Amino acid sequence: MAAANKPRIVFMGTPGYAQTILESIIDQTVLVVTRPDKPVGRKREITPPPVKVTAQKHGIDVLQPERLDNSYIDTIKGYDPDFLIVAAYGQILSREILDIATPINLHASLLPRYRGASPVQECLLNNDSYTGVTAMLMEEGLDSGPILGYRAFKIAQETTLQDLMGSLAAVAADLTTAVIESYDRIRPLTQEGALKSYCKKVKSGDGEVDFAGAQKLFNKYRAYFGWPGIHLQSGLKLKELSLIETRSQNTPGAILEKKQSGLVVGCGRGSVLITRVQPPSKKPMDAISYANGKRLDVADTLL
Repeated sequence: MAAANKPRIVFMGTPGYAQTILESIIDQTVLVVTRPDKPVGRKREITPPPVKVTAQKHGIDVLQPERLDNSYIDTIKGYDPDFLIVAAYGQILSREILDIATPINLHASLLPRYRGASPVQECLLNNDSYTGVTAMLMEEGLDSGPILGYRAFKIAQETTLQDLMGSLAAVAADLTTAVIESYDRIRPLTQEGALKSYCKKVKSGDGEVDFAGAQKLFNKYRAYFGWPGIHLQSGLKLKELSLIETRSQNTPGAILEKKQSGLVVGCGRGSVLITRVQPPSKKPMDAISYANGKRLDVADTLL
């Protein structure tokens, strides 16, 4: 390890979650590897990843390959790193890349549960009470390496994806610094394979919902908040909603009550309060205005 107990870190990551972790080890980071700039928003403006913004702010070199293959090994070795810290980089790394320095990944779940691309969404879809971050040594398998440390916390019932990502990032940043500082004293723990589960990459079509069950609908709203969002088969986006209860039996999609705050809508099991919606090709609007414009009243259905 580098002199004066200050390790040299090559950091690999892309989104805001990774940016928060990078900020906690910025003084030790000598190179940032991130994904290429990409078009964002309706105007498709070319935008740098959050991690790149932080790196440039601090004068740290940035590498943005389309694919981080073995042709970059010598470049990374040239920075003489002690650790490769990886957080939501967005690409599986080869054994040769991982062998450059001690590779540590900050995965946003309590492994071996929710290995894969969407652990945060998955815990919300399953209405989990707890989640956390795992620091692990990386190997060629998918999130299967020995565990170096955990941080866990309780999930509030109303927490959406964006809020939970912020909490996870803060916890991950704390865990990263703790693991680096105490790395030589840690005894890695092999993951228990029998407890493993996997989650797939989220696609835009995953946001389609119905009114079969209020709890499942609310879980999808929380998990896909921001992107891809949730929408009915008709294309109507449900922009803001809250869970009322999960026991009543109703006609799916029927308006049970029109309140000043929104529409109380029944599900096969339970009910929700829908506050804001967005019709196809139109701007978001409050749910009451939408219902009035469509001449929908109590007992009519949104489906």
